[in-house]
Amino acid sequence: METKINQAIKSVLLMFGDKYFIGEIINKQKMIQDLDNYDKELMTKMLSNDVVKSNFTMIINDAIIFNVNKLIELFETNDYWQDSYTTYSKKIGLTANGKFIDEATEVVLDFPYKDTVLKAGMTKEDLAKDDLRPDEPFLNEVIAKEEIDILLDKKLLVNAKKYDIEGYREVSEITGDDNILIKGNNLLALHSLKERYAGKVKLIYIDPPYNTGNDSFQYNDRFNHSAWLTFMKNRLEIARDLLTEDGSIWINIDDDESHYLKVLCDAIFERENFLANIIWQKKYTIANDAKYFSDSHDHILVYSMRKEIFKLNGLPRSEEMNARYKNPDNDFRGPWMTQPLHAKSGKNSDFSYTFKNGVTWEPPRGTFPRYSFDSLKEYDNNNMIWFGKDGKSVPRLKKYLSDMGNVTPNTLWLHTEAGNNDQANKEIKRLIEDFNFSTPKPEKLLQRILHIGSDEGDLVLDFFIGSATTQAVAMKMNRRFIGIEQMDYINTVSVPRLQKVIEGEQGGISKEVDWQGGGSFVYAELMEKNTGFLKEIIAADTMQELQAIFERMSQSPDIDFRVDLEEVRATVWERSLEDQKRTLIKILDKNQLYFNYSEIDDAHVRELVSDSDYAFNQSFYKEVNQDG
Repeated sequence: METKINQAIKSVLLMFGDKYFIGEIINKQKMIQDLDNYDKELMTKMLSNDVVKSNFTMIINDAIIFNVNKLIELFETNDYWQDSYTTYSKKIGLTANGKFIDEATEVVLDFPYKDTVLKAGMTKEDLAKDDLRPDEPFLNEVIAKEEIDILLDKKLLVNAKKYDIEGYREVSEITGDDNILIKGNNLLALHSLKERYAGKVKLIYIDPPYNTGNDSFQYNDRFNHSAWLTFMKNRLEIARDLLTEDGSIWINIDDDESHYLKVLCDAIFERENFLANIIWQKKYTIANDAKYFSDSHDHILVYSMRKEIFKLNGLPRSEEMNARYKNPDNDFRGPWMTQPLHAKSGKNSDFSYTFKNGVTWEPPRGTFPRYSFDSLKEYDNNNMIWFGKDGKSVPRLKKYLSDMGNVTPNTLWLHTEAGNNDQANKEIKRLIEDFNFSTPKPEKLLQRILHIGSDEGDLVLDFFIGSATTQAVAMKMNRRFIGIEQMDYINTVSVPRLQKVIEGEQGGISKEVDWQGGGSFVYAELMEKNTGFLKEIIAADTMQELQAIFERMSQSPDIDFRVDLEEVRATVWERSLEDQKRTLIKILDKNQLYFNYSEIDDAHVRELVSDSDYAFNQSFYKEVNQDG
């Protein structure tokens, strides 16, 4: 496939006859040489082409500057005329300034196709493979810039409705206080959110596919790892733009990709903004059938947007912590525990103090006084020094439970504190009978994360919502939320679960937070562009109907350009009806999957959009400043 930039460059070169061609092949060496020498005639022709000019120039002090090096880069790769072009080497490793780590010190993560955008449709139809459809293409950030701009442009939203205690109804507007769920590809949905929500999300939690070989990333083995990293890079970069300056992102991941993801996040969020790698005990039993080690934990990588202004909330004290405080002398200030008067470091090792009961204290050899003379005198006068039940023990300072604040979070979260996968499964199955998620997250885990990283009224985002645990907990903890999911179970699991939360279900953390129900959320879908053919294929009852649909599809721009139509025509009709349907669905163009908002007033699009949804789009995209 030739992109618009490819076509534009080629059209310019053709103006020179065969000067830059060997047969039908571009003479890259000659082209690069003339660009390096700023050949006046070549530069003039290049600048006369609008596509080349818009992609390879910049304006500085009203002067047009031609970015020659950027154009040369395209010709220095062997894969230039392929849409899957990338400037990165086809191996994975740590590099610095374009060199591998053993040659430099400043580190970024390099992997094949890092400078590309991977949309990654994650439906079963997208993932099934045969010879009719190659893997989803990588759209290069330079060569395929127009294609990427179209792909990531704001999308039309349809089927907008609001769910609350009275059920659901169509809505034609959205306010800054509304929670929202969006059904559709999460990369495209995130870009659709940017104009409205940039800089407004306090906390992001995601539980992405782990790339373990059993999830959505069944790409060819050679680039499986880089496909996953590209997938994450694309989404994390736009997610970063949505965070508030004092916001944070929490990424749930297992051992398979956690270490590469850490370095990738260092590059995206900056290494100095790394906060923690939390180890969460997701299982409390041993898998004796494990081949090597029983997998008992996940990682939760935590980054702030700006570490210097990020503030976390301490965790509430546990009953076990409070049980250590006693009151054997009936101190009117309440329960207390003691602390030694010495410390391992400090000043004035020759220190001594005589208390009013005549006991003289000195710090043990090799230690230092923790408190000054005046402080000890104040504590002594206020009866805050404990000499043991017999009054003769080494003096210690009373520390009162009433003075203790919240606890600073640590990086080891046991299942007794933050829940586990088994607990999460039980929580969901009580609400949704036909539940089949393998690793849902418990409400207790999300409660802890939202407590530490956000306050009531803050906006929380999860763009892999799955069973909607994040949204359920956000609602119960009085946080606003945004959720994105493209799988159909959003309507069979996610939405029904949140409806039950609104009704006041008492599972998960409900009793702990005294949840009584209430709340609401808006639901909308990215408007699919291939819906017409898709619905016809699904509704077809005979091979003859499918053949008629296929012939119309083959004349349509909605077909995937990579598909060999003659191969389909020659082989598909030998399959079962269901396989025929599956194949026709698969060859629809997934890169033009949704309508852009810019198309809303096109006559043929306007006919497909209800008046209510038309108004909703106007509200969502145009009233940003009014309702925040």
